[in-house]
Amino acid sequence: MNIVITGGAGFIGSHLCQRLLEGRHRIICVDNLITGNMDNINPFMKNKKFRFKMHDVSKYINIKGRVDYVLHFASPASPVDYLNFPIQTLKVGSLGTHNALGLAKIKKAKFLLASTSEVYGDPLIHPQKEDYWGNVNPIGPRGVYDEAKRFSESITLAYHRIHKIDTKIVRIFNTYGPGMRKHDGRAIPNFISQALCDEPLTIYGDGAQTRSFCYVDDLVEGILRLMKSKLNVPVNLGNPKEMSLLDIGKKIIALTNSKSKIVFEKLPVDDPKKRRPNINRAKKYLEWKPKVILTIGLRKTIEYFEATV
Repeated sequence: MNIVITGGAGFIGSHLCQRLLEGRHRIICVDNLITGNMDNINPFMKNKKFRFKMHDVSKYINIKGRVDYVLHFASPASPVDYLNFPIQTLKVGSLGTHNALGLAKIKKAKFLLASTSEVYGDPLIHPQKEDYWGNVNPIGPRGVYDEAKRFSESITLAYHRIHKIDTKIVRIFNTYGPGMRKHDGRAIPNFISQALCDEPLTIYGDGAQTRSFCYVDDLVEGILRLMKSKLNVPVNLGNPKEMSLLDIGKKIIALTNSKSKIVFEKLPVDDPKKRRPNINRAKKYLEWKPKVILTIGLRKTIEYFEATV
C-alpha cells in the first residue's frame, strides 16, 4: 500500500514507519517537526519506499499519486508539549484532522485517527470503556489536548457517516519505549533520564495516581490489526496492568542501579488520578492484548536512553 503517516517523525509514528516499511509498504511521512525528531526517521531516509515531506498538516495537504491509507498521528502528545504549544495543539486536532480526512476523501483512502485516553479526562469510572463519555475540563490547561482529540473523533465519525470513508479510531493509553525524548515530560522518559544521571526523580503529587504502561511494539501491533479490521468505533489500546507513579519510579531506580532520591512536587491542574483501559473490544475483535512485560520493556527503553543521555 501507499500510506501517508502524519506525525511520522514522532515517537509512535516513527515506529509505525519502521513496521510498515518492513511490510514492504511505501510510506510518505508528513511532519513539521514541532515535536517530531529527524533522528527517529534518519534510518529510513535511504529506503526507496520512504519519503519525508516537511509540512504543517494544519494547512492543506497535497500528496501526488495514489494513497491507500492515511494514518493521522500528528499532534503534540506530552503535557509539556501541549502546554507549550496550546494553539498549535488545537489547530492540528481540528484543522489538521479536517485536512487529513480531506486527503483520504479525495484519494478514496482508508483513514485511522490516533486518539488518546485523554478523551476520558479525569475519569469517574474505572477502568475506562469506549462507551464512557469522559470527565474533561474544557477550559483547563490540559483541555487544549483533550478537546482537540474529542473533536478529532467527532469529525472522523462525521466523515464516516456522511462521506462513507472507512475510518478507524485508536484511543492510545500510556505508551513507552525507545525513541522517546529524554525531556519528553511524561513519567517514564523523565524518570529514566533522571535516574541515569543520579538526579532526583520528580513525582508530582504524592505518587499515588496510577497509569497503565504499554510497550510501543505491542501498541504498533494493535494498530496494524485495527487497520485491517472492519471496526469503525473507537478502540482502546493499552496495558490493563495498573501501577502507581511512585512504584514505577522505584522500579526504574532499581533497574538503573541509580543513586537518585524521589522528590515530590505540586500536582498539575486536572492531572488524572487513575488511568487503565478496558481492552475487551480489542481482545474480541482484534484478538490483541499486550505481551511485553514491564521489566523487559523498561530494560529496552533504558538501553536506548543509556546511548543518548
